[in-house]
Amino acid sequence: MNLHGIAAGVISAINPLITLSIQVSTGSTTSADGTRVPSYASPVSAQGQVQPLSTGDIRHLDALNIQGVMRRIYINGQVSGLIRPDHKGGDLITTPDGRIWLTTEVVEAWPDWCSFYATLQDGA
Repeated sequence: MNLHGIAAGVISAINPLITLSIQVSTGSTTSADGTRVPSYASPVSAQGQVQPLSTGDIRHLDALNIQGVMRRIYINGQVSGLIRPDHKGGDLITTPDGRIWLTTEVVEAWPDWCSFYATLQDGA
């Protein structure tokens, strides 16, 4: 049962679903000067909701010493954060306003949907 699908219908009356562009991390390459350059697959679209962090979310991230502008995002689909054994960084999410968010931590992963923390990137 897709509980997010049920809840999203009610929540979208206040916070509408938006189309997000997702670029899945495919690892990285090493440039001539030795720096690592992340690589990503072609963007795909997914419906999702961007929400502010709850007090519990803030406490959790503070304990992990994760800082920056953060949001919790719910999507119909899957994303990944850092996966060290696979040599992959987090996936990139682009919102309709052009802002780029890095998947910091997947909080919930279900067959049809997931929620995750995302950190605003500087676009560099």
